[in-house]
Amino acid sequence: MTSHDDRSPILVWFRQDLRLDDHPALAHAAETGRPVVPLYVLDEESEGLRAWGGAHRWWLHHALDALGTALKEHHLPLVLRRGPALREVVDVAKAAGAGALWYNRRYGPGERAVDEAVAEALGDLDCQGFTGTILHEPEAVQTGSGGFYRVFTPFFRKLQSLGDPRDPIDPPKHLKTNDTSVRSDRLADWNLLPKKPNWSGGIDEAWQAGEDAAHQRFAAFQEEILAGYKDSRNLPAEDGTSRMSPHLHWGSVSPYRLWHDAQARGKGAEGAGAYRRELAWRDFNYHLLFHVADFTRANYDKRFDRFPWRKSPKDLEAWQQGRTGYPLVDAGMRQLWQTGWMHNRVRMVAASFLTKHLLIDWRAGEAWFWDTLVDGDAANNVSQWQWVAGCGADAQPFFRIFNPIGQSRKFDKGGDYIRRFVPELAALPDKAIHAPWEAGEDVLDEAGVALGKTYPKPIVDHEEARKRALDAFAMIRG
Repeated sequence: MTSHDDRSPILVWFRQDLRLDDHPALAHAAETGRPVVPLYVLDEESEGLRAWGGAHRWWLHHALDALGTALKEHHLPLVLRRGPALREVVDVAKAAGAGALWYNRRYGPGERAVDEAVAEALGDLDCQGFTGTILHEPEAVQTGSGGFYRVFTPFFRKLQSLGDPRDPIDPPKHLKTNDTSVRSDRLADWNLLPKKPNWSGGIDEAWQAGEDAAHQRFAAFQEEILAGYKDSRNLPAEDGTSRMSPHLHWGSVSPYRLWHDAQARGKGAEGAGAYRRELAWRDFNYHLLFHVADFTRANYDKRFDRFPWRKSPKDLEAWQQGRTGYPLVDAGMRQLWQTGWMHNRVRMVAASFLTKHLLIDWRAGEAWFWDTLVDGDAANNVSQWQWVAGCGADAQPFFRIFNPIGQSRKFDKGGDYIRRFVPELAALPDKAIHAPWEAGEDVLDEAGVALGKTYPKPIVDHEEARKRALDAFAMIRG
């Protein structure tokens, strides 16, 4: 494409940064005083990109609707296009007479390949990528030998030595509209929302997408939860987490904004420190995604390529449906299906149960989470699954096998979380609700529980499953 003068429009390509606040590409474009053309491309065709899951698509619809509304206040229409990004971005750039394409960087290998191909196709247009979705660029955090960190603790020490991340950038006050209109799809025509029967009712009740909702939720978190976050984040029955994961995944809020707001509100407090550590853990996962080409598909620890995973569609389905007979696991899987989200402590227990109690490949669980989580994230989802399965870069030892009964008794002591999502067990006393099969028949009868009828018997014995898992690991150790 031909070069343009410094008065030509800047095409701002939105991706997983669906906000106006602390959006470096948009903010710097606004500072130039040049017209701005905001664009979102739904690319389900380019090689190396993964199609969004069902829960993703629900969130994306509402987040784009909110972004379009926010841009309308600046008299800017959000241009929507569906198709390969290489084709659609180049077409919009030509139609708008753009002289520049600015965006916030992406870190997956497929996304980076698409961005490089688009920049090459645009020739001498000014294509710039900014840092807006993680706290530190992967190239900026290196070991003493110039490599990347494979273990979180030294990675976190390195981040701390770099000082605080940059300050967030306030949303632009003025955005100049382009004189040339550009064809745009209608969001409704993308059919991102489920058809009848509508399975998203629980997600509708649990979540509100968009930038305003993200800031409102985080303000409430700071006011009511942050001080005790270090402990409350482990209790699934409580509203003790920030619930920012989908907002971070879709970029309706900036990690810089969260980092500095948490620091300002809780400086020196344990809760604020624990929360910033979680943001750093997110960065660590993205750095792994950047540096390890097959991270989302392959075992980081290649010993696990020989691991004797079981293929059991019946067991996988029982796990997916929350019918394993282990109440905490089942509560988590049902929370996931109903709300598009699962408490992080329970995610670890459920993932451990699939990979170690059932010996089912972590990739089967990751695929289910990808389709059902509103925050299903290429970096975080895969990293957590590999961590739990024992095959990741900074994995827990394989022999650490979460006991779902012990975890339940420790973190859902009164059984409130189980009662909410496994209501057929609600009448059981606290002592019995974590392992109903250990209760006497009189206790079960009084609670209206008939094992194998109203609630499943355990599909596997914990101690037998633990031994089977350790024996399987012994086959690949060394």
